[in-house]
Amino acid sequence: MLANFIQIFLEIQDKLVKALSETAFMTLTSLVLAIVLGIALGLILYITNEPLLSKNTPVYQIVGFISNMISSIPFLILMIFFLPLSSIIVGTKIGSKAVIVPLTIAATAFFGRLAEASFSEVDKGVLEAVLSSGAKKSHVIARIVLPEARISLIKNITVTAITVLGFSAMAGLVGGGGIGDLAYRYGYQRYQKEVMIICIVMLIILVQVIQTVGDLIVRGLLKRKQG
Repeated sequence: MLANFIQIFLEIQDKLVKALSETAFMTLTSLVLAIVLGIALGLILYITNEPLLSKNTPVYQIVGFISNMISSIPFLILMIFFLPLSSIIVGTKIGSKAVIVPLTIAATAFFGRLAEASFSEVDKGVLEAVLSSGAKKSHVIARIVLPEARISLIKNITVTAITVLGFSAMAGLVGGGGIGDLAYRYGYQRYQKEVMIICIVMLIILVQVIQTVGDLIVRGLLKRKQG
């Protein structure tokens, strides 16, 4: 059995390398965009729901509703729905580039809520003290809220990265490439369970790598904060 796995692995190694590169491209590109947009979204939600800053209930409810609506749609449906938008933005509905648009939208909505939770963990007593000293709200956000929330943000970025990786595995169903595409076309459609297992193992390894890197960064930040 092991010999059979090794033989199949050698047969698909070129395809596996290509699939890994496509998965890495989709995941990293979408993650970077989602971090930038998600932090902005999280700040909007946090600021418009924080009485010490600029509480604005209507804005909070509207933005929150849109974010929740996107998050509530299964990613496969969301991906199909936004493929026409991908055609406008990146010029194609097929391939890894096309999937980046729905991936980014889904990841931004997901991470935005996590970022809001991270910002909400910042000690309100510190905010009150800084604001009472005459500091501008923009300075409070840049110098207090963001730095104080960075450890929690890193943890949530790790969770988001793993989620995006899982979403990217569905890209194969619409010709997006990646490990999911390899598992579907060469594993499921051709009834090669060995290919399916190899792809699953690759995804597990990637998740462990992401989690380990995230944990190491958090540990380093905690040591710096305590030291």
